[in-house]
Amino acid sequence: MVLADLGRRINSALAQINKEPVIDEKVLEALLKEIVYALMESDVNVRLVGSLRENVRKAVNIQELPAGINKRKLIQKTVFDELCKLVDPGVEPYKPKKGKTNIIMFVGLQGSGKTTTCTKLAYHYQRKGWKTCLVCADTFRAGAFDQLKQNATKAKIPYYGSYTETDPVQIAHEGVEKFKKESFEIIIVDTSGRHKQEAELFEEMKQISAVVNPDNTIFVMDATIGQAAELQAKAFHEAADIGSIIITKMDGHARGGGAISAVAATRSPIVFIGTGEHIHDLERFSARPFVSKMLGMGDISGLMETVQDLKLDQNKNLMKNLEQGIFTIRDMYEQFQNISKMGPLSKMMQMMPGMSELNFEGSDELGAQRIKRLMTIMDSMSNAELDSDGKIFIHQPVRIVRVARGSGTTVREVEELLMQHKGFQNMVKKFGGNKNLFKGMGQNMDPSKMSPQQIQQKMAAMNKMLPRGMPGMNNIMRSMMGGGLPGMGAQGMPDMAQMQNMMKQMGLNLPGMGGGRRG
Repeated sequence: MVLADLGRRINSALAQINKEPVIDEKVLEALLKEIVYALMESDVNVRLVGSLRENVRKAVNIQELPAGINKRKLIQKTVFDELCKLVDPGVEPYKPKKGKTNIIMFVGLQGSGKTTTCTKLAYHYQRKGWKTCLVCADTFRAGAFDQLKQNATKAKIPYYGSYTETDPVQIAHEGVEKFKKESFEIIIVDTSGRHKQEAELFEEMKQISAVVNPDNTIFVMDATIGQAAELQAKAFHEAADIGSIIITKMDGHARGGGAISAVAATRSPIVFIGTGEHIHDLERFSARPFVSKMLGMGDISGLMETVQDLKLDQNKNLMKNLEQGIFTIRDMYEQFQNISKMGPLSKMMQMMPGMSELNFEGSDELGAQRIKRLMTIMDSMSNAELDSDGKIFIHQPVRIVRVARGSGTTVREVEELLMQHKGFQNMVKKFGGNKNLFKGMGQNMDPSKMSPQQIQQKMAAMNKMLPRGMPGMNNIMRSMMGGGLPGMGAQGMPDMAQMQNMMKQMGLNLPGMGGGRRG
């Protein structure tokens, strides 16, 4: 990803000053020169880059700094703060209200990924417990309704559209009224793509807005247009009451930095960025976490949000089993379910400090395939087998053959799964039944009282809980256990209270990450 390359270059420049015996104006200028080149190559506006350089110079006046000031930390902190200002419009976006109808209207240019982003946002809120739905008011592009219908069906999100009605204003009105009566909380209305020079389509956009009366209008913009984003954003602002912006196609494009900084210059709140084609590839945008993650310092708040979305503290049966040293095959199934819900492995791990330096190439696809295959095997087991400790297969080996045939796998694969479960079970007996490691890990657990050794044990247990064959995990855990996380600068250390809270969430159902019972 190009922005990751930008982050590495800036972080490398910041790390270089730690090697300098004396911090003087020459060192500061060399640092600023490297940062300026890196930002310019990422298509950030020259005026904004120049402003950043001058602001750092003013804040870090080497000759006037009093004795005893840590110049290295001051420089690193100032650069970090100025990078945040570069992408922070300083405006609070609209926040949906729980228990009420929130109408969100999408507008944007043709080909910006608007329809796909509609489904991503609906899925985002659905995961958080909101009642969401989609309305397709795009009658201009052939196949628009089919695309939304396919995406919504896959994500199990209700939708409304028409193959016969050609008036987008009528479709939008009917769809919104239908879902209002059914008490949906998030109603997302997709509209036709349009350009700032298309007056007729802009008038249509205004008519749809008038009839659905949206609480928030989101402008979806393609990151590949770079600095041209500013002109488009201003044009849409003048034509419609734009409440916030989503920037798509941020994965791997050099102009991503230019797009974000250009939109921020219009003081338009950026709410999400699209980082890929899959339904999970939508990340909440906030300036400080974004810059922190870009520099390889992690996004602890984002990781906490991902973990909290799983509602890990609701499975009291599993917690009771763990305390008693019991771990059934069904319990293992649920751990894999929750790992899958957390989204792509690479996205989750890059939220941790230093993880962006590690290579996750191929980990998402292979890891997902591995988990899916193991769950397919368990889907072919009976309730008695799932609720057992696995010994039932030893006493009746014919069951292994039946499960292999039913799941379309081999006897060896079923045996490997059972061996893996036995390993997990032995670990639970060792740490739960014998050493009471999991005792008191329910809602009353206080992570602030956990020793570093206990935290390490829990993180190691998480690593063991992942299926064998998932690449990248050994390097991750070694990096985390060794304490020497790469890419950690003055701003790199996460807030310990946040980390403890995250561990509280993640530790509830260790080993692995437990969740609701399988229905």
